[in-house]
Amino acid sequence: MRLDKYLKVSRLIKRRTVANEACDAGRVTANDKVARASYEVKVGDVLTIQFGQRSITVRVVSINEYAGKSEAQDMYEIIGDSAKGEISQDAVAGME
Repeated sequence: MRLDKYLKVSRLIKRRTVANEACDAGRVTANDKVARASYEVKVGDVLTIQFGQRSITVRVVSINEYAGKSEAQDMYEIIGDSAKGEISQDAVAGME
């Protein structure tokens, strides 16, 4: 699944056009590399999204073409949130 669509379906970003613009602006990385909107997301990928002063890091757990509100949060696991200053130890171990 394309990165921009994944960000929309998982509700990490509200609209696909906004997700596309964030990718074009270099505010989204996949596995520590700047990712384009056309990047094919795979289970296990680590995505980092910058929202102004805040950034969030998630690990892709599943990929669904469609997801309701309750299913959207099950598509990823938050492993870091700069607004809270937290990064889980499991996340650090998984990145090595």
